[in-house]
Amino acid sequence: MTSAASLRPESGENRGKLRTGLTTGACATAAAVAAARQLLLGQSTDVASIRLPGGSYRQLSIVDLKLDEGAAVAGVIKDAGDDPDATHGARLWVEVSLRAELGVQFIAGAGVGTVTRKGLVIPVGEPAINPVPRQMIRDHLQQLADEADYRGGFRVTVGIDNGERIALRTMNGRLGIVGGLSVLGTTGIVRPFSCSAYIASIHQSIDVARANAIDHIAACTGGTSESYAQQRYGLCDAAIVEMGDLFGAVLKYLRRNPVGFLSLCAGFGKIGKFAQGNLDTHSRRCDIDFLWLAQQVADLGGDLSLQTAVRNANTSIEALGYCQQQDIPLGNHIAEKALVVARSYLPASIGVDVCAVDRAGKLVGYAHE
Repeated sequence: MTSAASLRPESGENRGKLRTGLTTGACATAAAVAAARQLLLGQSTDVASIRLPGGSYRQLSIVDLKLDEGAAVAGVIKDAGDDPDATHGARLWVEVSLRAELGVQFIAGAGVGTVTRKGLVIPVGEPAINPVPRQMIRDHLQQLADEADYRGGFRVTVGIDNGERIALRTMNGRLGIVGGLSVLGTTGIVRPFSCSAYIASIHQSIDVARANAIDHIAACTGGTSESYAQQRYGLCDAAIVEMGDLFGAVLKYLRRNPVGFLSLCAGFGKIGKFAQGNLDTHSRRCDIDFLWLAQQVADLGGDLSLQTAVRNANTSIEALGYCQQQDIPLGNHIAEKALVVARSYLPASIGVDVCAVDRAGKLVGYAHE
């Protein structure tokens, strides 16, 4: 899971192509292979080869392989490549033991969460190990069972060192995954800055809200806007969708998976970027357009000196402050433009309003239908 808290130090320019990494699901599969090979064939290895869902193969280094009272344990250090992934560098471990019943029984070890809320792809009460990693592990264990002429089943426990602490930097708690992290991955590969994991979490948040009959959700960009939304609307945690900069991920998913009402809550600067039609408001994608803000001030009747002050402002909040001093309703005006953009993506059945807040969590712009 991508997290601002896990960003690594910046490096120099011209660093070349970004490195891909491997998902927690791929790491768990490699650890399971090494443990099962030790258990079934008595073969110790420091490298495990696995087949990814797309058909390619990867070799992962194994750490801490040991046989202990009828079970084997192996670890893998997660390498997310150049993606700012919260689990980069974490040790993921798998314990494999044999059982008479056919198939694979999955257990949440320390640091892996358990699903407690409806709406996710894994049933309530199950370890938060997603379907593709489960299938990868099953396929590889079956291959080893055939090689060893073993006809029974497996008990597979997956854990992540410090996973419960790392999970605090993800959306797991809000999704109803308690006790640790999720074991994820659909391709086995982490692509730097693809946002795919974040988008998947946004979709999961909406799925959980819908499955639990929550008809009003608030999509928020960060902690300040979340606190405001909860205070204003009295929403539970499951009704809050942490979208970061990805407005588009929320709107496009709701178009196919609607709720009754959506509140968009964000800082004034992000609302301004979104009001211009930017569905990803990260600074890598777009900047505050002060010329556009100055034009909005002109449309609201602001004089030339105010337009100039807005155009030369260092921040959108500074520009807003100049307008507030002259009773120019720039905040509400920008919120209204954001509402128009949101409505263009949503079906008529979904009600919508927009809240823009400042850094202190004070409402500085509002629009509703």
